[in-house]
Amino acid sequence: MRTIHVIGIGAGDPDYVTVQAISALNDTQVFFAMDKGEAKDDLVALRRLICDRFIEKPGYRFVTLPDPTRAADVPYEQAVDDWHAARAKLWARAIETELPDGASGSFLAWGDPSLYDSTLRILDRVAEHVDFEFDVIPGITAIQSLTARHRIPLNDIGEPVLITTGRRLRADGLSGAAVVMLDGDCSFRGCPPDTRIWWGAYLGTPDELLVAGTVGEVADQITEIRAAARQRHGWIMDIYLLRAAD
Repeated sequence: MRTIHVIGIGAGDPDYVTVQAISALNDTQVFFAMDKGEAKDDLVALRRLICDRFIEKPGYRFVTLPDPTRAADVPYEQAVDDWHAARAKLWARAIETELPDGASGSFLAWGDPSLYDSTLRILDRVAEHVDFEFDVIPGITAIQSLTARHRIPLNDIGEPVLITTGRRLRADGLSGAAVVMLDGDCSFRGCPPDTRIWWGAYLGTPDELLVAGTVGEVADQITEIRAAARQRHGWIMDIYLLRAAD
């Protein structure tokens, strides 16, 4: 039977790759990667760099798949479900045609496969059409990288932390502490000025950006830096931790 490894490769720094991940990399004959357009070519390039660095024997290959477009004119949940369905159809065909029986393939997940990543949900759909076994290799998340680079604990003593999105932050507001991901609208600007924020982009890469302070002090700075970085690179991955004032 075919085997699929879902490998968390960390938040950008190849040094984040774990020994367990290196073992799975070396067990892989075919790597499947999504082509998200020219602007994000460096994301595929980093995956290739990790393979070149850690795989001991040549002979593996990359199969690059065009990423389906996610509709912008339908409700969010429907758009995501349709996008996942289109990806699952594409992946099923690729696994059937590109991965022989008995061989091992891998999907390399940025950060950790369990955190705001669609790979596992899509593979559940793929399994309805193609027989394979799979395992999951955890990776260092952007959350861990953010707190390490800012040299802070994630939570206050005995206090919870919410992991959410910019869309949910705008809808629900902030109570206590929250890690915010997938925020293209700088939703932190709607928080009280004395809210603490620790922000980071391109974590673990040579392009890493870090800003910390209160929303009142640094919201404009983050917004400007973020816009300039996105224009420069054509894409941005950022994340931030918010902590409401006592």
